[in-house]
Amino acid sequence: MGGDNPVRVQSMTTVSTMDTEGCIAQIKRIVDAGGEYVRLTTQGIREAENLKNIKEGLRRDGYDVPIIADVHFNANVADVAALYADKVRINPGNYVDPARKFKHLDYTDEEYADEIKKIEERFIPFLNICKEHHTAIRIGVNHGSLSDRIMSRYGDTPEGMVESCMEFLRICVKENFLNVVISIKASNTEIMVRTVRLLVATMDKEDMHFPIHLGVTEAGEGEDGRLKSAVGIGALLIDGIGDTIRVSLSEAPEKEIPVAYGILQAARVRITKTEYISCPGCGRTLYNLEETIARIKAATSHLSGLKIAIMGCIVNGPGEMADADYGYVGAARGKVSLYKQKQCIEMNIPEEEAVDRLLQFIEEDQQKMKKEILVSQ
Repeated sequence: MGGDNPVRVQSMTTVSTMDTEGCIAQIKRIVDAGGEYVRLTTQGIREAENLKNIKEGLRRDGYDVPIIADVHFNANVADVAALYADKVRINPGNYVDPARKFKHLDYTDEEYADEIKKIEERFIPFLNICKEHHTAIRIGVNHGSLSDRIMSRYGDTPEGMVESCMEFLRICVKENFLNVVISIKASNTEIMVRTVRLLVATMDKEDMHFPIHLGVTEAGEGEDGRLKSAVGIGALLIDGIGDTIRVSLSEAPEKEIPVAYGILQAARVRITKTEYISCPGCGRTLYNLEETIARIKAATSHLSGLKIAIMGCIVNGPGEMADADYGYVGAARGKVSLYKQKQCIEMNIPEEEAVDRLLQFIEEDQQKMKKEILVSQ
């Protein structure tokens, strides 16, 4: 993860972590759908220890997906989880600070520094366990679980969320523990985007460069969950921020995976399927747009990484489809022109022949390029 690696896609199990076979079955479905990391809740020592059985079952069946333990409220659980998980997520809001009671707390600067010292005293032994077992960690801040200590000093603000993260991250850097991923999540997409941008700027000022996990918490289900996730995650991916994503839907976890890949494709950061660039159609459209798109998709959807433009007329033709590899453009009533990038390769083809001619040209052109690559090697 991070660097030049692809943006990774992950999800989380929804069955009890004590249900070994149920977890294994669900993780397999997530991985089979394309998931690359899977997180499991580990609310107690028993759950943390059962990660060993789950991991062994997966490895036995040929699944080597990294397993992430999700820990809240109990630092002792994180210590145990680090023995078995590939990564442990801790929440700064409840790792050492007590559970929120929504009380205002007044600290002098000296008292506040003492609280940071308590975090350091408890956090360093955990980092040492992670070092010994080559376990990564995620510092995962949630908008809804900031500690009373942070809320009292910073309020319910992006600055407070960022500082909650940085307190732990500074300890990691001080201890030369760099196998760290960061997340700052909120169900409010505006807060999530603003806070992650502030986090990145803050890390830059302190010369820190760690992978970022993106997600909109409690995004919901159906269209609402997909739209919120696309807006929040997509805005940051376009900024060049994000190394792994999780689309949080109130649905079976494997259903999150295609949504995640769709967001990555739309943001042009991880191309995994054919992309179609088509105009919405208008009174100038010279053929049945929907039927033509369906035919071209059916024949080309296996061509991963290609961009194919399907344009109703010359107005939405070469200029609007300049980013595409191949284009199908209405030229006159009943006539179509074909393009490779901006270059017209054949003009005024009868509409009834045009789709087949496009498919033939793409196939021949792809074979030609493959031969050229082999020759150059």
